[in-house]
Amino acid sequence: MVARGEFNGFSPQAIQFFADLSANNNKAWFDEHKEAYERFALEPARLFIEEMGSLLRTLSPGIIADPRVNKSIFRINRDTRFSKNKSPYKNHLGVWFWEGTGGRMECPGFYFQLAADGILLAAGLHDFPKPILQAYRDAVVHPELGPALAAAVGEVRKEGFHIGVVTYKKTPRGYDPEHENAEYLRYGGLAAYFDAGFPDELNSVRLLDYVFSRYEKMSPLFKWLLDVKKTMNG
Repeated sequence: MVARGEFNGFSPQAIQFFADLSANNNKAWFDEHKEAYERFALEPARLFIEEMGSLLRTLSPGIIADPRVNKSIFRINRDTRFSKNKSPYKNHLGVWFWEGTGGRMECPGFYFQLAADGILLAAGLHDFPKPILQAYRDAVVHPELGPALAAAVGEVRKEGFHIGVVTYKKTPRGYDPEHENAEYLRYGGLAAYFDAGFPDELNSVRLLDYVFSRYEKMSPLFKWLLDVKKTMNG
């Protein structure tokens, strides 16, 4: 058992906050209840990030866990400029642990989400920026990285996790549609996902072990993407 700090799970009040926010997604309501957001979501999230970061570094020493908003904690404000959905706030807490150089969303990592309907866990990279998309496709058909990808996907699927993200209807131009890894060429991101609902551990320190054990089983995809990222950097 790893030594624990102050993190003691996410309370029922956190779940209730996001349920109420979903029904009252406007600035006036949020401003009135901002203290609850900070107390029941942000404060435990910061503790979670610090302790989960320590656990994840046992898998990969370069993991970044920065308990600040716009770092490991996603902003709750939505960017509505190019969206039909003009709701000003996200109805969930998003947390990101990543590794690599460049922008945090250009690096593979581990994701945690808390919402009114439970928690979601993921590992990988949900949406490839263009330079990474090209490197990813080349890796899919690489004589060594290609078979390693198939093996990693097999390991993760065997544990019962969903693999995504299929974005494109056809194999991209310049790649063999009959290649043994052709299905992965249509992915616009690569990640393992697990919809955990409300585990019994949610409201206690045991959530750390619950989440980490699943991240560990998802880690083959993360490690494969990290290898691809490193090949891009020479």
